[in-house]
This record gives sequence, structure tokens and C-alpha cells, in this order.
Amino acid sequence: MKKSALQVARAAYQPKLPKALQGPVVAVEGAATQSVGNQDEIKAMFPNTYGMPVITFEAETLSNSPLKGENKKAEGLEGSVGIILSGGQAPGGHNVISGLYDGVKSLNKQSKLYGFLMGPGGLVDHKYVEFTDEFIDEYRNTGGFDIIGSGRTKLEKEAQFESGIEILRKLGIKALVIIGGDDSNTNACVLAEYYAAKNYGVQVIGCPKTIDGDLKNEQIETSFGFDTACKTYSELIGNIQRDCNSARKYWHFIKLMGRSASHIALECALQTQPNACLISEEVEQKAMSLDDVVTYLAKIVADRAAEGNNFGTVLIPEGLIEFIPAIKKLIAELNEVLTDPATGESRDFESKDAQVAFVKSHIAPENLAVLESLPKDVERQLCLDRDPHGNVQVSLIETEKLLSAMVAMKLDAWKKEGKYNGKFSPQHHFFGYEGRCAAPSNYDADYCYSLGYNASRLIANGKTGYMSVIKNTTAPAAEWIAGGVPITMMMNMERRNGAMKPVIRKALVELDGAPFKFFASKREEWAKNTCYVYPGPIQYWGPSEVCDQCTKTLALEQA
Repeated sequence: MKKSALQVARAAYQPKLPKALQGPVVAVEGAATQSVGNQDEIKAMFPNTYGMPVITFEAETLSNSPLKGENKKAEGLEGSVGIILSGGQAPGGHNVISGLYDGVKSLNKQSKLYGFLMGPGGLVDHKYVEFTDEFIDEYRNTGGFDIIGSGRTKLEKEAQFESGIEILRKLGIKALVIIGGDDSNTNACVLAEYYAAKNYGVQVIGCPKTIDGDLKNEQIETSFGFDTACKTYSELIGNIQRDCNSARKYWHFIKLMGRSASHIALECALQTQPNACLISEEVEQKAMSLDDVVTYLAKIVADRAAEGNNFGTVLIPEGLIEFIPAIKKLIAELNEVLTDPATGESRDFESKDAQVAFVKSHIAPENLAVLESLPKDVERQLCLDRDPHGNVQVSLIETEKLLSAMVAMKLDAWKKEGKYNGKFSPQHHFFGYEGRCAAPSNYDADYCYSLGYNASRLIANGKTGYMSVIKNTTAPAAEWIAGGVPITMMMNMERRNGAMKPVIRKALVELDGAPFKFFASKREEWAKNTCYVYPGPIQYWGPSEVCDQCTKTLALEQA
């Protein structure tokens, strides 16, 4: 692999570890836990992995060592370990793997680390690679998931579990680490429960990954990749705002990743101070209609035009349209109608027109009215485009263009009424893939390496059904707290594809939380005035307050 000058320099960077992980550790167990919801159902489904305690690692000392004196044994690891990258890419995945590799080798130089290719499907299909020092060194502190690739195969069927155990036994793998988001870690929990119930002797550990930022709770402060992705997007937004403030004639509508939650949009707003930022959770809480959203934006445009400023920036979360109550209700019924109840899979149709006709003849009249009120291209996207789980592909809906077109119509109407006399020239952007494989920030490089290294300690302590967690991450890395949380603790029952299933509860933007409250206190000023901030590119070398800072969201939450 040919490396750029930056990659060569970054390869030499040694990620920082929490002090507790810098030598032998002792696992300190907390009280028994329960799931965040549906306790009886979750306990019945996961009898072998439910109710386990939260684990905190402490540096081993003479006083807390479980084995003292002449009988004390060195911390070790038997067997080999496997690892899977699951779901969408996020900056720092390579460092999770390198951290796990170094952690495994520090416990037992004879243990091997295997990577399964292209996601969970590699486990099922027995496709893998063995990592070596030279292999791992090529990928340290780099972005992307290209070290082994990723995939979206769901591990939920017994045949998949049994196929997986065949290759795990063949390779002598005693523990499997699954790096992914809420769905992938739910799958990890299901797999851990199955192998525990069968007494197969294979541990399963999860690792929290998603740039969307919606895999967090009291135990998980942030998911890896969120920091780097938001800094990458904020650099681009800042560049656009600098251009916007220079040309002074365009309104930039910028859609950002985040279907299920608006964490990215909120963090980027905190970093760049745009004229408007929509928060999906607020739109839903206020039961805003599409026209309400359009009117809100049009008023900001008109008020700035009255001051002679015919330019501005608007941040839009990817999943906004799904949070508008009437459209959310429509999408929920579309997901039901287009799922075959007998198989739980998406229905098949002879043609796209046949699919649209089927939808229109099978949804409630009030939902049909909402569907037909939308532009024809959006109407067809809602009826046709599905993701691998059978859900509407919200990311394909060009919400930024839909909103700017409707704002233009609103402004034209106001102009005829003499309420507006400005100029409105929109530009459109969607930042998604640009942030998924960026070279990780120092924060993510350190955080991810620690998550991987920490996973090796969970394995060495015999844990399964746990997620690797690192806390206190607004402090210097040496003061971070390492441990594990039972995955079942984060689960509840939700309706998916027409059936109730156990899933990890997504973390939405909390409207009474410090990050949103700070944003809400500033947005009127940002709407009226040009308060842009230009963050610039991610910094890797320099003062710690520049290079090692966490997100503004995390800083406000942990203040």
C-alpha cells in the first residue's frame, strides 16, 4: 500500500491509553443490571446474559490483586480472537483492531487475531485473514474499514450461528469482537446468548460504532467516529460559510448524516453557528407540519433580506422528513404494507408502477392524502426505495432540495403580498460519505485504540455479552475509565418489520439536555446575524487544546 506523507507521519503516532489499562487489571463488578425497558421480555429472551454487572477495570496493585504472594499468576489469554466490522464505516475502526491486536499479544504472544471479511457474512461464509505485525502496522491511525471490509449481514438465524461456530472452532477462536452500531451490537448480544446457551465456550464482545452518535447512554458517552465525522463536516460547512460570506448571494441548504437522530446536525451547528439548523426531535415534539418547517426557514430568509443579507446557511438532518408527525405516520404504514407478514421480508412486485399502485390501494385515506401532497419524485421514493431491512430509504430523499423549493414558493407568495423584497438563490449539499472514512482525529485515534485494548481485557476476564466502554473522556486520556457494560442493559422491545424484536434503544437528541439548550439560546442571534465560525481541518500536532479536544456536545453533556 502506497502511503501519503500524512499517513507515514500518522503511522508513528502511539495512541494514548487510560492509566488502568497500561498494566495488569482487576475487574471490579458493580450491582446487577436490568434492561432499560421490557424487563420481563428481555430477561426471558436472554436468560444467560441478562442481569450481569457493569465492569470497571482498575490497575492491579498489591492490595487489590485477586491472587497474592507466591501463587500469583500473570494475566493471560488462552486461544485466539476474531473480529468483525459491521455496518457503515466510521473513522477509527482500524485503531479498534490495532488496539485489540496489541492487547491480545500483550496477554499471550501465541494467540492470534483473525479478521472476518466483509462483515458478519465473513463469519458465516468462513472468509477471513490472520493479522500479523506487518499487516496491522499498515493501518494504524488510518481511516476507513478497508483492512477487512464491512457488511450488513444480520446475525439472527440458527444456521448462521452454527456455521460461525464451525470456523471459530477450526481456528481455535475463543472470543469474537463485533464492531458496530445498535443493530450490530444487538446481533452480538443474540450471538453471545446463543453460544452461552449451547455451552460452546465462545465469548462475544461488542464495540460501539456509529458516526450518527445515537449509540450512547449513561454508560456509553459517545460512539466512535462521531468526533471525526463532525469535525470533517464542520470543516466543509465552515468552508461553505466563508464562501457564502464572501459571495453574499447564495443560501446553502446542507443535509447531514443522521437518519434516526440529529446529533451530527446539532454538533455541527455548535461548531459552525449557521443561520438555521433543524433538529428532527424538536420538529416531532412540536408536531410541526412540513409547512411549519418551511415557514420557519422562509421567515429567517426574509428577515435577513430585510437587513440586506440575501445569503445564509441551513443545516438539515438526513432523517428530518421522517420526524414530521404526518409523514412519520405515513412511513410507518408504508413499512408495514410493503412487508410480507408470512416471511417478514419485503414484498416482490412485477414493476415499480405495480408497487406504487399496491401502496396507494392499501394505506389509510389520511396517509394517502399526505403521500399525494408531496412532489411526485418524493412520493415515488417513499413507495419504492427500501433498505436491506425493508425500511424507507430516507437518505435518498433530497430533503434539502425539497425544502429550498418550498421556501422559494413561500417567498414568491410573500413577495406578491408585499411582505418580502429580497433575492433567494439556493445551493444544495449532502455531506455523508465525506465523513465516514476520514483519518481519525487524535480523540478518535485514542478512544478507538482504548476500546479495542479494553476488549482484550474483557475477554481475558471471561466476559461475554458485554460492550467495551471507555468513560470520563472529556479528561486527559490517562484519566479515562475502562470497563464493560452488559448489552442487555441497553435493550428494549420495538416493532420492526411487523414484529416486536429486542433492540438497543437509540439515543435521540434530548431537548432538555445541555447541548440543545445551549444551541436554542443562541439560534435567534445566529439567524439574524452572520456569526459564522470556520473550524478548519482536523489538527494532529500542536497544543492539546487544539488537537485533542472532544466534541462540543460531549463537553456540554459532561460539564
